[in-house]
Amino acid sequence: MIRAAIVGLGWWGQTIANNLATSDVIKPILGIDPLEPMRAKGAALGLETSARFEDALARSDIDAVILCTPQDHHATQIEAAAKSGRHVFCEKPLCTTAEDAERAIAAIKKASVQLGIGHERRFEPAVIEMRKRFGDGEFGNALVLEGNFSQDKFLNLPPDNWRLSNTINPVGPLSATGIHLVDLSISILGKPTQVWARLATLGSNFANGDTLSITIGFGSGATATLNAVLATPFMGRLALLGSKGWMEIRDRTHPESPTGWDVTRALRDRSPETAYYQPHPAVRDNLESFGRAALGKGSYPVPHDEMLSNVRTFEAIQRSASSGRIEPV
Repeated sequence: MIRAAIVGLGWWGQTIANNLATSDVIKPILGIDPLEPMRAKGAALGLETSARFEDALARSDIDAVILCTPQDHHATQIEAAAKSGRHVFCEKPLCTTAEDAERAIAAIKKASVQLGIGHERRFEPAVIEMRKRFGDGEFGNALVLEGNFSQDKFLNLPPDNWRLSNTINPVGPLSATGIHLVDLSISILGKPTQVWARLATLGSNFANGDTLSITIGFGSGATATLNAVLATPFMGRLALLGSKGWMEIRDRTHPESPTGWDVTRALRDRSPETAYYQPHPAVRDNLESFGRAALGKGSYPVPHDEMLSNVRTFEAIQRSASSGRIEPV
């Protein structure tokens, strides 16, 4: 079993601790957070707690760190953990610049440790099936991928929360939810080549925007059109349109507490088919896949080149949101 430290005990750090409470692959034993109230919440979940990231690396009983920290810390924390021989699971985005991501991945490779990334949507059963059916040729050539991952959870955050900072997190909807859609589009359509993004503040007073629309062009000629809104009730949708048919996935509830998915497939000259997919713990699946890979019991399904492509696209989207122009990836 992998013994882990969760670094950052806010909303998502606590979610991960709860997801791993019954895991037989990863056991969180330490929680790190500079804020005492957050450490108290970690202690209530059964974790030992400490205030400093370095404390996790100083302990011989920690095999891996799970980073739930502000994204501007990721690169240096990944490097430090890798140099200490720890496996690293990092929440999204992996890093904020391609230069940082390249340096972090190089440290992981040099240390021969496992790197995981918090893109749990890849582990949802309907998404797995969509990718398999597309890979088997059922939908023909990919034409367009449509995605929407929107929510209003951040309306309750205090204004000084880092997620709403125009300095630390200048395109808020991108790192909140949009980056998951970028990852899914890369996993299905391949390598992005250019992006156009428009950011606005239309339903809140967020300093870093609440409404983001993204168009991504891919080397194959296919296009992804993605929307991430932080000022509307939850909506989750992913649709792949191909030359022979299409498939659409609709989330019933936020992935934090999934209650299942409604999935429709349509092939040429056939009536559409709709099915209900039961709830599934995709967050835990992702973490346990990372844990098994760290133990040498399988390969982790998100390759380094796709992680790096995601960060490069993240950077290009931020440039485009600022410039208003189509930007190369």
